[in-house]
Amino acid sequence: MPHHRNKERLSAGDALFLYLEREGMPLNVASVSVFEGEISESACRAFIDLKLPLIRRYRQRVVPPPFNLGLPAWEYDPNFDIKNHVREIQLQNGTDGDLQKVAGQILSQLLDRRRPLWDFTLVRGLKGNRTGVVTRMHHCLADGLAGVSLMNVLMDHKAEVEAHASRKAKVAPLVRSAAPHLLDEVLASSVATAERVLSAQLELCNLVEAVLDFRTHNGHANKTPTARSIEAGAIPPFNELTKFMPELTAATQPLPFNIICRGKQNFRWAEIPLAEIKAVKNAFGVTVNDVALSIVAAAIQHYVELREVRVKGRYLRIVMPVNVRGNGSAKELGNRITFVPITLPLDIHGTKKLLTAIHERTMFLKRVHIAECVGLAGTMLGTIPTGVQEVIGPIVSQVPLGLCNLIFTNVPGPDSPLYLLGHRMLCCYPYVPIGGDLGLNCAMLTYCGKAYFGFSGNAQAVPNLGRLPTFLRGAFEEIRKSVEMNVTTGTQKAAQRKFQPANPAPKPGVTLSESDVRKPVQFVSPRTTTDQNENQPLVGRV
Repeated sequence: MPHHRNKERLSAGDALFLYLEREGMPLNVASVSVFEGEISESACRAFIDLKLPLIRRYRQRVVPPPFNLGLPAWEYDPNFDIKNHVREIQLQNGTDGDLQKVAGQILSQLLDRRRPLWDFTLVRGLKGNRTGVVTRMHHCLADGLAGVSLMNVLMDHKAEVEAHASRKAKVAPLVRSAAPHLLDEVLASSVATAERVLSAQLELCNLVEAVLDFRTHNGHANKTPTARSIEAGAIPPFNELTKFMPELTAATQPLPFNIICRGKQNFRWAEIPLAEIKAVKNAFGVTVNDVALSIVAAAIQHYVELREVRVKGRYLRIVMPVNVRGNGSAKELGNRITFVPITLPLDIHGTKKLLTAIHERTMFLKRVHIAECVGLAGTMLGTIPTGVQEVIGPIVSQVPLGLCNLIFTNVPGPDSPLYLLGHRMLCCYPYVPIGGDLGLNCAMLTYCGKAYFGFSGNAQAVPNLGRLPTFLRGAFEEIRKSVEMNVTTGTQKAAQRKFQPANPAPKPGVTLSESDVRKPVQFVSPRTTTDQNENQPLVGRV
């Protein structure tokens, strides 16, 4: 059997994150969490070491192929030492601002390619008897959804600390011949390229079939699409095409934070009760994702106006990663995502109007299968030889491509509390990397009844990043109050329509009978929509 079949290789998409990374632009998926109590470094290190057999990637490093032929491979690190991956930092003052500062410093650094691409930093000394944790893993190892899956493996779902049996990972011996297996790598590269070409052809066929197949709605493939097929998502109506296609195909207009990222990064965050977001979602008949997008867009709008940018006639393009795993499974590591671009007029003032505009556009993008189109384009890029990608990747990351203004990713986290060595995780702020000319990005993670937002920004591109969480909370407060006003107004109108006195005053010359006396009215709270599929406006989310 050829040797290359014994190796577990990165996918073309995973390898691309390695090739694009450069000094000053680390491409890591990360989070900053806060736990109750003080967690000791030695106990944490021993605990995670016992969990490693459950995550073999945490003991494997990335090894490039000889002469950059073919894709990099995962190999067990023969010099693995848990001390290189679990560390601690002691804060001087112990404030949340200090935690944000330390997190920015850690997130600005590259992971060591000679070792497995992850680390776990305890931040001790937080006021209120708390411990911070900064978790990083390279984007080639996992996307956001897979990262949450790994978090569920590393941590416990109950406060009781179980006695874990000592387990040692079975490490495959590292066998290398005196000469590189050049022929083997050439064969592996040829096979991988052929697989990517065939995959692109299959995706193209599936996309054409999805766009043209109306039989499930009409019963016959050759009939003209009906209104029912349009509403069901088979084809968008003509007025939507003329309204949204021009802004979808327009060039991205750069904003002040769309500059090439170099150097230090900052990280700031905010949180909003998930129940309040769902209340807004139910009131307007949209999705949780629509509400989150609307308040992020409103925060960006306020921020660019602060930077004295005229918003009239300008567009904001936000790209959302979308999960393409089967049945939404997060157990598969690596990156299984495509991207959806949402283009909004920046001069829409009012979060309520922004919410309506976003919902209309997300539904349109679903009907035109934009996620599948972008996924096909990504697969086609994957057919470029890996040697070429490795050479041009760092160059491309320093060119202002202008593909979008920022990335917003929405990751569903666990609904129940997680524990580390019996210490409850109080909050978890997600981090999405910045890079290229994307000097500002945002992520949202839902955990235990709250939505946690993390803003990552280049220090030069976004000098006042701390204003964005304030703008975000203000935008949500605006739309939340509008919901309260709508409910109050609706209740008052219902009362005026339904309420009549139990004993109305008789008109002159009229005698009331017993049957004319009405019973008091019972008021019913306004109806709300269900939460089914609330977080999946497109084909999934990451």
